[in-house]
Amino acid sequence: MEQISLLINGEIRQTEVCSDDTLLYVLRERLFLTGTKEGCGEGDCGACTVLVDGKAVNSCIYPVIQAQGKEILTIEGVEKDPELARIQRAFVDHGAVQCGFCSPGMILAASALLKEHPNPTEAEIRRGLSGNLCRCTGYQAMVDAVESLIR
Repeated sequence: MEQISLLINGEIRQTEVCSDDTLLYVLRERLFLTGTKEGCGEGDCGACTVLVDGKAVNSCIYPVIQAQGKEILTIEGVEKDPELARIQRAFVDHGAVQCGFCSPGMILAASALLKEHPNPTEAEIRRGLSGNLCRCTGYQAMVDAVESLIR
């Protein structure tokens, strides 16, 4: 075990980690930030999406050691940022949140997309969200939520 410092949601957090711990494991099990979900554990479903230096990453396969010195944003940090809170509100308003399991990852993926492409086309939105799976909404509500933010 070694001690590391992580900048998460604007706060420095210190914790002990093993060399093979994933960012997801440390977020959930060591720091008790349970808004980030584990779906597949293989980087395929996007439920574990967080932002690392503004880029969407699958935290279930992201080594926590690589996160040291980088800015990490989880769904718990959304309320601190008015722009991110606006994305979250759009998801609710457009019915893009049903069971809620994929919502944290989808919202953070949408944030990364909008930072990179402030005025995305529908195809770019679909591509930007394509790494996140949902079994409830059929995706159109999520696309509509993101489109509502660019009008």
